[in-house]
Amino acid sequence: MKITILAVGKIKEKYLENAVQEYKKRLGRYCRLEIIEVADEKTPGNSGTAEESIIRAREGVRLEKYIKSDAYIIALAINGEQMSSEAFADKINRLGINGTSHIIFIIGGSIGLDNSILNMAACKLSFSEMTFPHQLMRVILLEQVYRAYRIINGEPYHK
Repeated sequence: MKITILAVGKIKEKYLENAVQEYKKRLGRYCRLEIIEVADEKTPGNSGTAEESIIRAREGVRLEKYIKSDAYIIALAINGEQMSSEAFADKINRLGINGTSHIIFIIGGSIGLDNSILNMAACKLSFSEMTFPHQLMRVILLEQVYRAYRIINGEPYHK
């Protein structure tokens, strides 16, 4: 299976980049992992709804270039479905069993994803009702994908 993480913005902190590289290495035995970053827009602290909508749209156009029509799209969204690690593992496993060979996870920028991207998603996934920095979300997602593959393969992993 090919897993693509399509994310708005670059990771700036070295410790987060180190974590991403560690999970890339660990996941190498389970899937082909690709991480694609698109440029984020500057978001002024006092931006209004209209300005934020324009920013999300611009970021959405950048993301769309990398969305493949034959991939299963999972968008990370605060109002998405929440699931346990076991249910997440089962979802990935069932997708593979049913013939899906490519999953694209999309992580938006600091103000989320444009509706055009959310509408392309076959699944909207939320990790919590809490808000996390989008750079940290990449590490959390990679850890959960790694955990899912450990669960799928019946390998031990802390609970």
